[in-house]
Amino acid sequence: MNWISNVVRPKIRDFLARREVPENLWVKCPETGQMVFHKDLEANLYVIPGSGYHMRMDAVKRLKATFDNGVYEEVPLPEVAIDPLKFRDERRYIDRLKDARAKTGYQDAVKVATGLLGELPVTIAVQDFGFMGGSLGMAAGEAVVKGLETAAAKGTPFIMFAASGGARMQEGILSLMQMPRTTAAIQELREAKKPYIVVLTNPTTGGVTASYAMLGDVQISEPGALIGFAGPRVIEQTIREKLPDGFQRAEYLYAHGMLDMVVHRHQMRETLGRLCRLLMKAPALPPQGRLAGPVAA
Repeated sequence: MNWISNVVRPKIRDFLARREVPENLWVKCPETGQMVFHKDLEANLYVIPGSGYHMRMDAVKRLKATFDNGVYEEVPLPEVAIDPLKFRDERRYIDRLKDARAKTGYQDAVKVATGLLGELPVTIAVQDFGFMGGSLGMAAGEAVVKGLETAAAKGTPFIMFAASGGARMQEGILSLMQMPRTTAAIQELREAKKPYIVVLTNPTTGGVTASYAMLGDVQISEPGALIGFAGPRVIEQTIREKLPDGFQRAEYLYAHGMLDMVVHRHQMRETLGRLCRLLMKAPALPPQGRLAGPVAA
């Protein structure tokens, strides 16, 4: 019995421990169920190779995949009051914020950075759905406004990657106030005669769609992105009718004139660079300087 307890069982435990698979090693496609090794998915800019499904991409990876050589400088963002309403539902809002910051490593849902895109200076803001659903609160609103003001001051195009479930309910009217604030900042950029390009990613809904996400000079979307104010289920329950197939998806909106183009993530960087040069009346890059194909994050 001692030999079994002291030798056999430890060897079995060691063998099983060596065969344990780390979490998140494989990623499952939501559409087809295809399993993709996470390193392969990352190298493919988080696009499932078989189905072309665009997985969510966090803010830092998005910035690295967009700027030339992945090099950029973050713009310092204004500090805002934390939990101004002392909101509490099942949990305290301040605790939810702490969890989101620990999970993502970000202070809030929006990051802003400056750098070069196709050798042209640009300012880019990215909304990260991983931070409380990319919800628009005071900090996110301040970040978008700061990004727009930075672009106007530096004389660069402003590119907004939007991804959000809408306004942050824990901040109430203070969240909703960010809608007119960001709209006013967009007008300042227009008065400076600098381009504003919006890239809508999956999903972009609620107050974000009702404000800065639909006010671009050029409206672009990634394939299959859900874009709308209220969700399809809410609309169906309200009007008591079945919605058309693909309703509120990027391709449907493009077909009905609400988007200028739907661009695959592998072509997004080249498309944005070309648009910025065109709108800034900058000369086209020579063929050897063009940016084509996927760029690893």
